[in-house]
Amino acid sequence: MSRSLKAHLLLLAATFIWGATFIVIKNALADATPLVFNAVRMAFASVVLCAIFFRQLRRLPVGALRAGFEIGTLMWLGYEFQTAGLLYTSASKSAFLTGVSVVLVPLLLAVFWRRHVNRFTIAGVAAALIGLYLLCVPPNQGLSLASLNRGDLLTLACALAFAFQIIILGRSAQHYDFAHLVPIEISVCALWMIVSIPIADRHAFIRFTPAMCAALAVTALLGTVACFIVQAWAQRFTPPTHTALIFSLEPVFAGLTSYLLIGERLGPRAFLGAAFILTGVLASELLGHVQKPEEELAEEAS
Repeated sequence: MSRSLKAHLLLLAATFIWGATFIVIKNALADATPLVFNAVRMAFASVVLCAIFFRQLRRLPVGALRAGFEIGTLMWLGYEFQTAGLLYTSASKSAFLTGVSVVLVPLLLAVFWRRHVNRFTIAGVAAALIGLYLLCVPPNQGLSLASLNRGDLLTLACALAFAFQIIILGRSAQHYDFAHLVPIEISVCALWMIVSIPIADRHAFIRFTPAMCAALAVTALLGTVACFIVQAWAQRFTPPTHTALIFSLEPVFAGLTSYLLIGERLGPRAFLGAAFILTGVLASELLGHVQKPEEELAEEAS
């Protein structure tokens, strides 16, 4: 099995785990505020990662430290917005809104890194915007920020942060060892979360119930330690656009697990919106990039 194929398959497995954790996190928020849950989860994961990669971290390049700081800060923003948004929106809806990050990747590459955007990418973005309208805006209301609920807006901010995180990690992974990047990014993310609690969470609390302990174990060990090691390693052999395409399956996995575990389902209008988003993502990623993988990776490394 080639490294490229192995990387794609491992990213697919990580995407399934991330999709399944939406409902786990939503249920855990009954026993903790979002900032505290995220801080404990990331601090736990940081300790585990630093223990695993202790020897490699003793020879940490300055560039890897800087890159890890940037990626960790973007990750902090993404998770804080996403987890806070889950207080006001469903797990399925949150997953599809987070999936908009996939469409944002080629747009951000075009704006900030001067990549070409063709008509398929533009069509994919248009379809995703239509899907956002159907998914988030109630019937008989005009298109305005006032028609979006707080959870929708928070989750869209999360999508923007994760789009930048995919790009920066993809570029950094071409230059630095994943054993350096992953512990630093998770540690920086955990540090930001801990610092932000007294500033942004006046009602901070956590109850270590059996359900909470299980949620922390699943999200920290599987959803963070295992999955981010996989992502950092795999993105050395897959361009960010391919990574984004695989990540587009996350809301599908989230919707499936939410339906199977708690019977959560989208209404007809929201389901149509989700379908538009997924169609836009697939059109943008499958048809919107005409470069061969090795060409794209060469550009990312430059």
